[in-house]
Amino acid sequence: MLQLIKNWMLPIAMGLGGVFYPFFGRLSFLTPYLIFSMLLVTFCKISFKNMKIHPLHVSLLLIQLVGCLLIYGIIRIVNPVVSEGALICLLAPTATSAAVITGMLGGDIAFLTTYTLFSSVGVAIAAPIIFSFLGTHQDMSFWSSFFYICKQVIPLLILPLLVAWLLQRFVPIIHRKILATRQLGFYLWAVALAIVTGKTVVFLLNQQHPDYTNEILLAVVSLVVCVGQFLTGRALGKRYKDPISAQQGLGQKNTILAIWMAQVYLTPISSIAPAAYVLWQNIINSYQLWKKRKDELGVCDK
Repeated sequence: MLQLIKNWMLPIAMGLGGVFYPFFGRLSFLTPYLIFSMLLVTFCKISFKNMKIHPLHVSLLLIQLVGCLLIYGIIRIVNPVVSEGALICLLAPTATSAAVITGMLGGDIAFLTTYTLFSSVGVAIAAPIIFSFLGTHQDMSFWSSFFYICKQVIPLLILPLLVAWLLQRFVPIIHRKILATRQLGFYLWAVALAIVTGKTVVFLLNQQHPDYTNEILLAVVSLVVCVGQFLTGRALGKRYKDPISAQQGLGQKNTILAIWMAQVYLTPISSIAPAAYVLWQNIINSYQLWKKRKDELGVCDK
């Protein structure tokens, strides 16, 4: 029964958030703390001594940072709100759970875990600059906006890394206890997903002038960006003989962080794009896992 619940945790968490949105919507202030905790658990699993930055890591991060600006600039000519949704779906760092899926698909877990860290640091540095240039805080100057966003984003993404390193180095007992709770990150993720879903539903229901066209377009553009990132990552990874790790690193996003950033720093309705991305990336991952199991059964039958 427990395994069945875990297998269906994504729709369960989103369903609970959607049905009980008044309750979960009021808990949105917990989202940054949950993101911090999930990153801390992930970074505690990293062996900092064995970390190696690969050229493929650099290529993937450049696609994230440069690609998000290119797609934003192109779509903004037609629709500014949809362009923000596309930007955040590309900018968002790799999901903390991506290493698990990578391992199940037969990819390089160490490579992906290192990229999760590399991606988070890159976004922590780039996001304040990007959001400040977008002018999301119209009442502030560029530098005031920049430092305001830095004050929120950088601690959220960098501090878990520092704490994880300090625990490994100076408090190994606590570090081992965190590692022993293998499902902690999974349950934190489920709670956070319910909260951001509830927050999104609250926003949608409280719109004074709902724009259903933009909402549909945001869901569609997130699908295009999602598929595009998986395919691009796979094509690039083939050059380095590691297509699985590259596709997961580029395609599987920390959507909870993306939804939070969109709601706080961009036009709130743009958060529909990363919210829809949750569904698209999990459909793709489910298909890949199904195909792998099917292929393995086919080999066994032979």
